[in-house]
Order: sequence, then structure tokens, then C-alpha cells
Amino acid sequence: MEALAERLSHLDSHVEGAIRVVAFYDTLMRRRVDLPALARSSAGLAECVAGIRLHGTGQVIRVAPDGRQASAPPAPASSTAPITLDEEEIGTVWLERGTPPGPLDEVLLDRLAIAAAAVAERYGPARTTMADPALVELVVSADGDEAARARALRLLGFAADQPVRVAAVRSRLPLDRIGGLVCAGRTVKAAPLADVGVILATTIDASRFPPGVRAGIAAGPAPRPAAGSGPGSGSGSGSGPGPGPGSAGNLARSWQEARTALRFTGPREAVVRYEDLGALALLAEIPQDASRANADVAAVARVAASAEDLETLEVFCATGSLRRAADLLHLHHSSVARRLEQITKTLGIELTTPTGLMRAGLALGAWRLLDT
Repeated sequence: MEALAERLSHLDSHVEGAIRVVAFYDTLMRRRVDLPALARSSAGLAECVAGIRLHGTGQVIRVAPDGRQASAPPAPASSTAPITLDEEEIGTVWLERGTPPGPLDEVLLDRLAIAAAAVAERYGPARTTMADPALVELVVSADGDEAARARALRLLGFAADQPVRVAAVRSRLPLDRIGGLVCAGRTVKAAPLADVGVILATTIDASRFPPGVRAGIAAGPAPRPAAGSGPGSGSGSGSGPGPGPGSAGNLARSWQEARTALRFTGPREAVVRYEDLGALALLAEIPQDASRANADVAAVARVAASAEDLETLEVFCATGSLRRAADLLHLHHSSVARRLEQITKTLGIELTTPTGLMRAGLALGAWRLLDT
């Protein structure tokens, strides 16, 4: 290798410089430097401000050529490069030269980005959003023991004192993008399980789910499994009303809640919190054959043959007011009244009475939960 480098160095001074840059970063990586040291070394080599930013944590490091933190306001980057780990962009590196890029800036930033990815993975945990589906499945599965679940959470990057929120999503958007939006700057991991995406996060901002995403969010942070818990560890199955901290059902129960909430989502309510369902969550416990056999649910299925009638029924059940429903549907109240008259005939339920409105709402909820 040294002989090859020597021969190449005679070919072109640019090649010699590139080889020296590569060797420089190889040395830094062997010394296992951290990100601040990596930025200081890069700024000294480039003789200008060098910057590193990790998207997942929001960490930004800017260092001047003298090795001190850059105090001047950030200048436009003369050149940038993405930090990539596991085929996901986790950050950016850049130079603030104030002049056009130098002949070796591209090589320098390429090696800086590779080194920064290695440092992020080593001193992380890795700040990628996408996770190994097998680890995520172990976390939310009801079958695993608590010791294995705790190990999986550590491998995913969740500290022992961090809460874990669980969401189930369906979307054509990439899961890493969704996770980064709803839990910006905090630990978040995502993975697909069958046809549903799982998001595990320290916090979830329901208002930040982008359009086109349907999401069910479990009720509150799940208590973390005890590090030493598991079969025979003394934290076993108590006789209480439900799983307590350290028991096997906490995260599995949260995953079940998230999937149940996801089933209640629809075009007009794309994000549903399990805790907001209240007694409606009991509808998810009804066997689907029993729901299909119910006359009210079967009648809602007939109404659903018309998208306009279904939307009208959904809005009227949600508001209980003809005029409010007309406002939301952007129709004249007389038009909504005519639709409701036809829907009433199809349902065989008088929607203007409290009992009838309750029956229609329950039947509509049960119909939404049917597999179609």
C-alpha cells in the first residue's frame, strides 16, 4: 500500500494531497476521537471553520481553525456533505471557507462524513431512526421476557430512565421521516412489522404527523421493564389488576393500544389517541362475526356504499347538529337534511333522537373496525 501511495504521489500533487487527507482521517479514527475533536482537527486541516450537525439530537459543532468554538455567526457553507449511517442521512458536515471550495475540500468532507458516522455509531447509540425490525418486535411482543426486552431497548438507544411512547402508523411516507417529525431532537426508532409501522419514541407530538398518515397512539409512556427482571427474577406475575412496572405486559400492552387506536382512524380523524377512545375502545373487543351479524352495523355497511352518505353520517354523528354538519360539509342545511332523510330510511334508525344517534354512532364505530 505504501509503495502504491508513493507511486501515485509522483503522478499529481492533487493525488498526493488526497492520499494525505485520507491518511489523516484514518489516524483520527484509529485514535477513536469524539465529534468535537474531529471538528477541531478538520478545521485545522482545512484552515477554515468546520461544522458537524446530527439531525437526531440537534447537536451542532462549529470550530474555528485555531481549535476554539467558532464565535462568529455562521457563514454560508462553501461545501457540504451528508453523514450517512445504515443508508440513512443522520447529519451534515460542512466548511465555511468564505471563498470557492478548495481542490481537496470534497475529499476532506467525504472523509469527515465517514468519520463522523463512525463516531456517532460508537458513542451513540446510533442516531438513525430506522431500527432492526427484530429488535422492535421483541420490544412490543407479549411473548418475550423482560430481561430480553430491556436489552433490546438498550440496543435501540433508549436509556434506562427514558419513557417509551408507542405508535402504530400506516403511510406511504418513509417511517424515518415520520419519526423525525413527531419526535424531533429526541430518541426515536421505527420499523415495519407486517403491514403496520411501529414508532418507539421518548415523546410523540400528535400534531406533527404529516398529511396522509394514519396513526394510533398508545395511552401514555409505557413503564420500562426492570433491567434484571424476567422469569425467576422476583418481578413475576403479581395478582394485581394489570401489569405493573417491570412486568411483561407493559410495552406489549402499549402496542396493542396503539393498534386498536389505529383501527379507529379514518379520513376525518387520521390520528387517534387510545386514551381519547374511552369506552369506545370496548368495541374492538367484539368478535367481527358478531359485528357483521348486527343489523345496525349491516345497515351502516349499506350506507357506506355511497361515499357522500357515509361522510354525512360520520359528520352528523360527530356533531349531532344539522347546521354544524352542514358547515363542516360546506353544504346548505337543506341538502344535508335530504341526505339524512335517505340515510335514516337505509339505517332504520331515527337519527334525530338521542337513542338513535347513539345507536348510529356505535354502529358506525363497529363498522370501521371490520376488516375490509
